[in-house]
Amino acid sequence: MKIVIAEKPSVGRELAKVFGATTRKDGYIEGKGYSFTWAFGHLLQLAPPQDYGFIGWRKQHLPMLPAKFKLAVRKIKTKDGFVEDPAVRKQLDTIKKLFDDATEIIVATDAGREGELIFRYIYYYLKCKKPFKRLWISSQTDEAIKDGFRNLKPGTDYDTLFNSAHCRSESDWLVGMNATQALSISAGNRTVLSLGRVQTPTLAMICARFLEIKNFVPQTYFQISIQLTKDEQTFKAISTSNYKDKAEVEAIFSLVEDVPSGFPIGGNVTAVEAKPRKEPPPLLHDLSSLQQEANKKKGYTADQTLNILQNLYESKLVSYPRTGSRYIGDDVFAGVPALIDKFVNHPDFGKQAQFLQTATLNKRSVNAKKVTDHHAVLPTGEEAYGLSADKQAVYDMVVGRMIEAFHQECLKEITKITIQSGTTFLANGTVIRSAGWRSVFNETEDDKKDEDNAALPKVAVGEQLPIVEKSLLEKQTKPKAMFNEASLLKALETSGKEIEDEELRYAMKDSGLGTPATRASIIETLITREYITREKRNLVPTNKGLAVYEVVKDKQIAQAELTGQWEKRLEEIRTGASVKDFKAEITEYTKTITNELLIAGATISGKLEEQKTEKV
Repeated sequence: MKIVIAEKPSVGRELAKVFGATTRKDGYIEGKGYSFTWAFGHLLQLAPPQDYGFIGWRKQHLPMLPAKFKLAVRKIKTKDGFVEDPAVRKQLDTIKKLFDDATEIIVATDAGREGELIFRYIYYYLKCKKPFKRLWISSQTDEAIKDGFRNLKPGTDYDTLFNSAHCRSESDWLVGMNATQALSISAGNRTVLSLGRVQTPTLAMICARFLEIKNFVPQTYFQISIQLTKDEQTFKAISTSNYKDKAEVEAIFSLVEDVPSGFPIGGNVTAVEAKPRKEPPPLLHDLSSLQQEANKKKGYTADQTLNILQNLYESKLVSYPRTGSRYIGDDVFAGVPALIDKFVNHPDFGKQAQFLQTATLNKRSVNAKKVTDHHAVLPTGEEAYGLSADKQAVYDMVVGRMIEAFHQECLKEITKITIQSGTTFLANGTVIRSAGWRSVFNETEDDKKDEDNAALPKVAVGEQLPIVEKSLLEKQTKPKAMFNEASLLKALETSGKEIEDEELRYAMKDSGLGTPATRASIIETLITREYITREKRNLVPTNKGLAVYEVVKDKQIAQAELTGQWEKRLEEIRTGASVKDFKAEITEYTKTITNELLIAGATISGKLEEQKTEKV
C-alpha cells in the first residue's frame, strides 16, 4: 500500500478524491492502492526545557544549550496544566501503523520549509527508516496534483530544505527560551517577558517609530505659491526654496510680480524640460506584497490575508500562497496567454484581458533565476463562483495583478517649467499618454498629487507669463507615519532599510526579518504578548512593549540588521551551507544575548512601573 501524508485533513481528502479513494477509516482514507492520511499542522515540537532537566526558571540554568534536541507531542492546556493532545497522539499512532505497513511513502505536506519540517519531525519521531518520495506542486488543481504524482522527487532532494527548517526551529528555541527566561528572571519573575529571535527586533522597529513620532517637534516653514496663465490655461508653481524665517519670506513675497498689484511683467520662464517616461508594470505578487495591498485597500491584517489566500489555494483557485518570489519561469510563462484568456469575461478585468490577447506580453516578471521554491502567486484559471466578499477581494487582487504584470508600460510625459519672479518657482505637470497597465485598476500615483498640475501649456524659455494670484503658504514638517501592517511588512522585507525600488528590495529578500510565511504570525504574537495593539489600522506599542523596548533597544537581540543576517544564513543552508557552522554561531549568539539580558533585566521592573504611570 502506498501511503500519502498531507499537512491537514482537508488536503488529504482532496488528494484522495482526485485518486478516487473513497473508503473512510479512522484518521485516513484508502482506495485504488493508496492510503491518504494527514497531520494537523505541527503534531510535534521541540521539547520544552524541563525535558532536558531544566526544571523551573533559574539563573544557574542559563544559557540552556541542549546537546541534542528532543521532539515532544504537541500539548494542550487543561485544568491540570499542559498535557499531550490526545487527538495528536491518536493520529501519530495511526500514521505509525500506516508507515509500518507501507510499500511506499509519499510526502504531500505543503511544498515549503514548514511543510517539510512537519513531515520530517513525524518521520524521525516515529523512527521510520523507509525511503520516501516528495510531491512538489505549486497549485492544488486536479491536473497539477496528477502531474505532480507522475513526477515525484526523491525525498533526499529536500534534505537541505529540512536542514534550514530545523536550524530555524532550534535557533528560535535557543534564543526565545533563553532570552525570555533571562529577562524575566532578572526582572524578579514578576511576569513573563517574552523575547524572540524575530519577534524582538520587530517590536523594536515599532517602538522606535512610535517614540520618534511622539517626540517629534514640528518645524514651521514657508513656501510661496503662484498661479500663472497662458492661452487661457491657468497652472500652479511652487517656490523651490523653503523658508524658515517669516520676515525673509515676506520680503521675497513682496518682490513677486503679480498682475493684480500692478506689475504687468509677471514670471519669466527660464527653463522648460519635457521628458517622456516609461513606467514599467509592477511585478507579480508574492505573499508579502499581496498582504500589503490587501491591508492598504481593504484593511485586512496580514494573518487574515494569509488565511484567505490559503483557502483560495485549497479551493484550487490560486497557486501556492506562501511564496517569497515575484517571478515565474519561462515554462510557466508559456501558459500565461491561455490563462489570461480565461478572464476575458471578468466583470472588472475582461476588457484588459481582451486587449492582451492581441498585445505582446510584458516579460518583466519572467526570470527563472529569481524563482525560489515556488513562483509568484497566480490564478489557476479554475472557475471562481460563490466566493465571500473577502475571498473575492483577495482573488481579484491576484487576477488584477496578473493582468497588470503582463500589460504594457504606462507612457507619461513629465514636464517641468522653471519660472523666475523674485525667487525661483517650479511647475510640475504629468500627462498620461498611454495608461498601459494603470488602466487595469485605473489608479493614479498617490505621491505629490497636491503639487502636480494635470497638464501644462506649451511655453518657451524667455516668455513672460502673467501671475494672476500669489499666496504665502505656512506649512509644518511632519513625522513619519505610524507603522500599519502594510508598511511594517514592507520594512521587515529589508530589515528596516528604506528602499523603494522593487528590484533592489527583492535582492534583499533573504536578509529581511522572518519570511513571507512567518511575518503574519510575528505580528499576531506581539499582539498576543500584549506588546502592541491595533488602533484602527496602526500598530501601536503598549506600555509593556515600550518598557521591554527600553531595556533591550541597545542589545543584540533587538538589532534588525543582525537578525536579517541570520535569515540569510538560514537561506544559505537551504542551498547547502554548513549546518555545523551555523549552530556554533547561534550558540555563541545565545550566550551573548543571555548574559546581556541577565544584566539589563534588573532595570525592567522600574521601566514597567514608569510606563504604568505614564499615559502613552
